[in-house]
Amino acid sequence: MDIRKLQKIVVNALEDIKGKDIEVINTTKLTSMFDRLVIATGDSNRQVKALARNVQDKVREAGGEIVSIEGEDVGEWVLVDIGDIVVHVMQPSVRLYYNLEELWQLTPAQRRRQAEQAAAE
Repeated sequence: MDIRKLQKIVVNALEDIKGKDIEVINTTKLTSMFDRLVIATGDSNRQVKALARNVQDKVREAGGEIVSIEGEDVGEWVLVDIGDIVVHVMQPSVRLYYNLEELWQLTPAQRRRQAEQAAAE
């Protein structure tokens, strides 16, 4: 399936269940493991689980395949691996703590420079 079509399905599935702060990060230049990282916030365990389940359902309906799912039993952070896209649905405190956006948006060289600048201060 085309990555743009798959990304649209994922984002629409998250928006359907009122996912918040949906962010899509293009990781093609950072890793060969997957092409997109999608991060969204749910307000409760129940909503996080519902968001992840809706992503799975919509991808399957479109003929896509789910590689794996992690964290569904607890519901604080659910990871849905769709192969080319990895979806993280998190509660606000978990998302703030792990700050995946910052981790994945910096290249290794940028991360190294940032660490050197912080050490020099």
